[in-house]
Amino acid sequence: MSERDLYRLAALTGLAGGVLTLIAVARRAGLLPENGFTHALAPPATALLLLTLTALYLCQRRESGRLGLAGFALNHLGLSGLFAIEFLTHAVLQYQDAATREAVLTGPGRPYFLVAALTFLAGVLLFGAASWRAGVLPRGALALYMVGLSAAALRAAAPEWLYLSGLITGSLGVLWLSVALLRDAGRPALVTA
Repeated sequence: MSERDLYRLAALTGLAGGVLTLIAVARRAGLLPENGFTHALAPPATALLLLTLTALYLCQRRESGRLGLAGFALNHLGLSGLFAIEFLTHAVLQYQDAATREAVLTGPGRPYFLVAALTFLAGVLLFGAASWRAGVLPRGALALYMVGLSAAALRAAAPEWLYLSGLITGSLGVLWLSVALLRDAGRPALVTA
């Protein structure tokens, strides 16, 4: 597989992950039914974005420098932690009674959830700042990404409307970045970066 094809694949996974995140928001907002199928769509959304984030870093790794690498690493670790949380939430906890769910979320799981959220928040902000400085990716998309996913990272402390608004805004940023990555996949400078 060529690098061009890998960038295209990463862009397509970003589009799929962004759309699946919007579907999860619609389910959470009551616009789609709560069932096993709609719950099963949430964890893959996060997992798909890992490949997209990697491609976004690689296409600007020289320009984003060490700050970009640090932001990428923290963003990737945080996103991986969020995938684990999404999996636990949608594949395990939804089948538990309310008391068991509450015990896990406020007991031994709470520090892990907090570390994953703070790591993701730091990664989003550092990666966004480095990407902004690098000037390779569309700045409007980066602004949506940073503002939206920062609000989404504060899920435990933010009101539901802010969390869902953050997911929508962040998803729009991811979709825009994915379209830019798809469009630029054939650009020689991107492929040889």
